Amino acid sequence: MRRFTFLLRPSWVILAVVVAGFAYLCFTVLAPWQLGKNTSTSARNQRIADSVHSAPVDITSMLGGNGKDTEWRRVTASGEYLPNSTVLVRLRHLDGQPAYTVLAGFRLGDGRTLLVDRGQIAAANGGVHPPVVAAPPTGTQQLAARVRASEGIVENRPPVTEDGYRQVYSTDTEQESAVMATPLTGIPTAGRGGYLQLDEGQPGAFTPDPLPQLDAGPYLSYGLQWLAFGVMAPLGLGYFVWAEIRARRREKAEAAQTVPTPKPEPVPATTTSATPDPEPPAAPARPTNEARLADRYGGSRR
Repeated sequence: MRRFTFLLRPSWVILAVVVAGFAYLCFTVLAPWQLGKNTSTSARNQRIADSVHSAPVDITSMLGGNGKDTEWRRVTASGEYLPNSTVLVRLRHLDGQPAYTVLAGFRLGDGRTLLVDRGQIAAANGGVHPPVVAAPPTGTQQLAARVRASEGIVENRPPVTEDGYRQVYSTDTEQESAVMATPLTGIPTAGRGGYLQLDEGQPGAFTPDPLPQLDAGPYLSYGLQWLAFGVMAPLGLGYFVWAEIRARRREKAEAAQTVPTPKPEPVPATTTSATPDPEPPAAPARPTNEARLADRYGGSRR
């Protein structure tokens, strides 16, 4: 076992700890993170693809459900827009330019009120201020829309009132309910209470958000790469250990084959020569195994 005592050196111990920690993170954090994103993205894409070919359903039939696989479903809603319920979502983009998303309340025939995303509208004055937003049509309206999950609340960015409009930083049913001072019924989804996103050409609609591209992205590839890294790191450490053992064996064999050069015996002086013959130069001393290890690691060998 003496051949493995070099693994107790601090440098080897630290390297082993780093490799073990990296492999642990690859298998328990990094790879599951990317593979989980691939699973959720694939599931979302499947829901969108299914919704394209499915017939819309009345939104009232979904309000009492459990919210499983409801996002992106095509629905219809009958009711009327609430007056003076316009809320703008800041920091949006339309055709690469600053824009706002226009939200409003929509009261169903049974009295429940939903949050409706009317679409995006370009900013005015070089993107500094919102434009004049046309009020939604009055009276009973029949809407075709998709169910969307709330985005959540942006921390440290509370709602504001500027340029005559109530403005927020995300589309969230609970937040907009407080801003509008109107109870809003969240549509059951996998996340927070959902809302309606109008299709193109619907009453009161502006430019709708386009559907996401049905592309799973690189998450599966990234997840497999992290798994491969988690396997390669211990294998790499094993290779370096094997290479070190081979180098030590080779140096030990070379040290055993080294034969010291005998010193030449002195020649007695004669009367015929005034000066003695010079001694032949001594062969350079070969480095010992101890010297090689000291040069590699520094200090004395354990």
